Amino acid sequence: MAISTDNEVHSMAMELINQLGIILRNAQIHSLNNITVTSAINKFVSQVNQLVDIEYTVALELRGEYLYFNDKRIRYAPEYLMNLDSLVRELKKVELGSISIKSRLIPEDIIMFVSSYVSACSLRDPFESIMGKMSGITHIELEKLLPIISDDSFDVKKMVKKTYFSAVSYSKGVFTKIRTGEKINLKRAKRVITSLVNHIMEQEQIMLGMTAIKDYDDYTYYHSTNVSILSVALGQRLGLSRRKLIELGIVSLFHDIGKTEIPYEILNKPEKLNDDEWTVIRQHPKIGVRAILNMRNIDDLTIRACLVCFEHHMNFDHSGYPAVRQPGELDLYSRIISIADQYDAMTASRVYKREPMSPEKAITDMIGRVGKHIDPLLFKFFLNMVGIFPIGTLVLLDSNEFGIVYENNHLYLQRPRVMIITNRNGTLVKGRTIDLTEKNDRNEYTLNIIKTMDPRQYNINLAEFLLQ
Repeated sequence: MAISTDNEVHSMAMELINQLGIILRNAQIHSLNNITVTSAINKFVSQVNQLVDIEYTVALELRGEYLYFNDKRIRYAPEYLMNLDSLVRELKKVELGSISIKSRLIPEDIIMFVSSYVSACSLRDPFESIMGKMSGITHIELEKLLPIISDDSFDVKKMVKKTYFSAVSYSKGVFTKIRTGEKINLKRAKRVITSLVNHIMEQEQIMLGMTAIKDYDDYTYYHSTNVSILSVALGQRLGLSRRKLIELGIVSLFHDIGKTEIPYEILNKPEKLNDDEWTVIRQHPKIGVRAILNMRNIDDLTIRACLVCFEHHMNFDHSGYPAVRQPGELDLYSRIISIADQYDAMTASRVYKREPMSPEKAITDMIGRVGKHIDPLLFKFFLNMVGIFPIGTLVLLDSNEFGIVYENNHLYLQRPRVMIITNRNGTLVKGRTIDLTEKNDRNEYTLNIIKTMDPRQYNINLAEFLLQ
């Protein structure tokens, strides 16, 4: 079959990588002569050979958390997400960075590779073991996974922080200019969001970590930025294109723009709002639509932004506001942004809510409202993205150490990666990072989460650690 487009090759590459994940997972459960494993291997060999005929070389490479096919990053389709995440984990376990196939294969080639992989999983030097056993198969080249080296001239985390605070600054400027009637630079909005999208696509976990930063005094601007990041990250999990992610990022940044016309004495009231004040607050979706229409000419982006402004508080079952006479299905962007908006709002300190909800409790609260206020399908993707213990959660381990969740494990949601911040005596320490899926020689988890903790009770500023 002639392949004429890059999209078709990309789809084939995604299926190939998915199939490799299936093989490695099944090979740890069944013997290599089991029909489940042999069928998966035969299918993989057929897929490889088809791609070799088209591309001449098939090169699969792991860079950070992402897989590349012939130097092009693979965009994960939702149905492949679990297998691809599993494959990334397996490749890291045996320190395998790339697989290059130079010519057509036979099943015996992959049987040897899988056998080498399975036997190497429990060894101290797994990659060297695999290389030794694969030395006779010259048309399959393997390279060791390279460590990510921090370079002060190009420190990824520094770049992410710069991008994040640039977005917060832009958000603050937009709200200020709208209040004073000044013109908004929407070209800068696209530049800011494009940078956010680029970092989310390459460094999702670091960007999600930034959303754990909350600012009491500048809540609105941090909230808008956090909602934009969470929305784009969720959109990426859904398989949206880069162009759509940029569009989603822009409209989410402006989702609360209607609050610019809400009086400060209501918006910042420390006590509970009365009925009349709630009536005013509930006008901000309509006000937001008018503000956006005054900012730019009518085009597809304007319409999408207006929809989001109008719908993001309606709720999945239309029990929210504003009420409409003939409710229909909410826009996809509105449903995405509603989830991000609710999560970030619950986990932040605000004028009328000094004590924020912990990330874990916020997730539990949202689970109770799935199908009513929250789109059930989108929330499944969101939960897989943020985890049971979202980034920024303070946890007590069974070693009596405190740790902060800094990265999620999509295959084991209850076993994230954690940064240790106190020793067993409660003394603050420079964080070492641990993976809670690690096991000892008895196949027991080496560390476990006992419970989540309130950082305010121990005077711990999470931002200090997350910004390290």
